[in-house]
Amino acid sequence: MKKLFVLLAMLGAFALAAPVAAQDKAPTPPAAEAKAAEPAKAEATASAAAAPAAVAAAAAAAPAATAAAPTPNKGDNAWMIVATLLVIMMSIPGLALFYGGLVRSKNMLSVLMQVFVVFSLIIVLWAVYGYSIAFTEGGAFFGGLDRMLLGGIFSINDGVGSFTTAATFSKGVVIPELIYVAFQATFAAITVCLIVGAFAERIKFSAVLLFAVIWFTFSYLPIAHMVWFWPGPDAFTDAKAAELATAKAGWLFQMGALDFAGGTVVHINAGIAGLVGAYVIGKRIGYGREAMAPHNLTFTMVGASLLWVGWFGFNAGSALEAGDVAMLAFINTLIATAGAVLTWTLGEWMAKGKPSMLGAASGAVSGLVAITPACGFVGIGGALIIGLLSGFVCLWGVNGLKRMLGADDALDVFGVHGVGGILGALLTGVFAAPSLGGQGVFDYVAGKVGDYSILTQVITQAKAVGTTILWSAVVAFVAYKIVDLVIGLRVSEEEEREGLDISSHGESAYRM
Repeated sequence: MKKLFVLLAMLGAFALAAPVAAQDKAPTPPAAEAKAAEPAKAEATASAAAAPAAVAAAAAAAPAATAAAPTPNKGDNAWMIVATLLVIMMSIPGLALFYGGLVRSKNMLSVLMQVFVVFSLIIVLWAVYGYSIAFTEGGAFFGGLDRMLLGGIFSINDGVGSFTTAATFSKGVVIPELIYVAFQATFAAITVCLIVGAFAERIKFSAVLLFAVIWFTFSYLPIAHMVWFWPGPDAFTDAKAAELATAKAGWLFQMGALDFAGGTVVHINAGIAGLVGAYVIGKRIGYGREAMAPHNLTFTMVGASLLWVGWFGFNAGSALEAGDVAMLAFINTLIATAGAVLTWTLGEWMAKGKPSMLGAASGAVSGLVAITPACGFVGIGGALIIGLLSGFVCLWGVNGLKRMLGADDALDVFGVHGVGGILGALLTGVFAAPSLGGQGVFDYVAGKVGDYSILTQVITQAKAVGTTILWSAVVAFVAYKIVDLVIGLRVSEEEEREGLDISSHGESAYRM
């Protein structure tokens, strides 16, 4: 446990102790945080889902009485539906099979069950209150409750029904708010599912569900709001309006942090929660003494492949439009992931004398994780460098760093998602620079890319990383302790040795 606190203190100190430099006040780039593409309030706030985006454009451009409300483009709408489906595929079956193949055969179904049910649980909670807290106007850390149970998205006026719309990263361009809700729901769900890999093979199923509710509510939702909530581009009409609109955004968005598709919100957030869980729950019985090799690498390879394919929806879909930025995010995701496969394979080959299928699959995931925060901001050269570095760095994360930490992170959630997310978030600040082929930071008032300082942006990225590490660690620790007090975290030694498939679910993945 001391190692956990030392690690968190070091990481947090590194990120938060950076000198406060003057921040670029220009709003996020055209394709900035995919999620940041908050629905804009039609009525008066142009803020993400609070009364959602019922047309950010009308509020900013011309007198509301004369400006025609923008309508969604069918092509953008179709793309967002496909992207949402791809992210669902990433979780079930992608992540489920990837994790299932990595555990011992006696725990295969337990992992599949945890991913399947946790995904379903978070989708329901998202509709009940999650979306509203994450993506409506409220404070700098939490949104409001205007969209509880998704109320207010559909209305009937003069006998005519209509749905609200959500802003994108282009002025006057919107998508239906309902598809934005669904797209964001899949991000929330897969983030919580990622955590289960850290404490696989020894936790109670009921404990997983209770922890998921607490951590989703108090860690995922506020981090998502801090990073991705903003009023939408149509609120940025002049300097004064931009200042007012920025003040309504999430805390890290105001600071200028860049996270296109989830480096902080998804991967660092989940990676830290998983590491804390590995410490609090403790090591598996026989860890370090008994063989605990993956029981089916075929499943793991299939799962990794589904993750890679689905990730194009995750990253390119975060552009919220079927345009140039989606195309950039797509090609960057492809190239970075391929580069990471090669460097992880090479590193393992050099260190162990043989390259492994497990290593190649893990390399792919590390590349996907690292490019996620950067994919819509960096150029192709930057994406390749991020991918190549992530393979080597995450290989160290699941070997050297893991031994140093001494935690039984069963499926290397921190080593891949935590380490890869931190690397990608920091390098986003470097390679988003126009001088290095990146997109820079777009100034919606001036209508062009603003001045960009690599040092200033990297410091901002470090602050976002540090904030996420500390926030997630504290919430996770408290959540695990609450669950332990209420229902207990671990199964008994007898149940663990028997395997969770039989002891927790009364079924077996394979006939004996």
